[in-house]
Amino acid sequence: MTLRITSLKNSVDRWGPVSQSLHWLIMLLILGMAVVGLSLDSLPKSPKYFWVYDLHKSTGLAVLALVVIRLAWRLYAGTPAPVAGTPVWQARIAAITHWMLYALILAMPLSGWLYDSASGLRPLKWFGLFTVPKLAAPDPAVRDFARAAHEWLFWVLVALVALHVAAAFYHHIFQNDDTLRRMLPRRGSSGSR
Repeated sequence: MTLRITSLKNSVDRWGPVSQSLHWLIMLLILGMAVVGLSLDSLPKSPKYFWVYDLHKSTGLAVLALVVIRLAWRLYAGTPAPVAGTPVWQARIAAITHWMLYALILAMPLSGWLYDSASGLRPLKWFGLFTVPKLAAPDPAVRDFARAAHEWLFWVLVALVALHVAAAFYHHIFQNDDTLRRMLPRRGSSGSR
């Protein structure tokens, strides 16, 4: 039996498997990068540890590509309607939060890429496969701006993700609605809760 692309799209009441997979993959990659990123300043800047820096940078660029794919898929596959009974103000806040998350997830790797470029460091090879072009010539002012932006964007992202997770659990635990469940794979053969 062939799988049709329409079965992968989002439905009116839930996120489809492509959107779910991209959501959770991006989340896991960002979580891993956060752990590594927070420890980078404590590592010596020596050849022995360059692979950790390169892994962080390569993963960031992978997240950048995945979020672009996710946005393109969202435009193609549409989005589910708000859960029945959701007040309009909550639906608007959710929509604004989602777009802010997308913007931050795009801005974080771009600021890191700019920081790497303006630092004048050795060329970055994406997972060792190919050299990533520089966004700027070496420039201390641009480097310092990009580093500060990268750090501030990270903390704003942490706060927004905490709000996003708290809202999902609030809906799941206290409202007992499908807000969280519709971003999870269906259980059982019936596909209902």
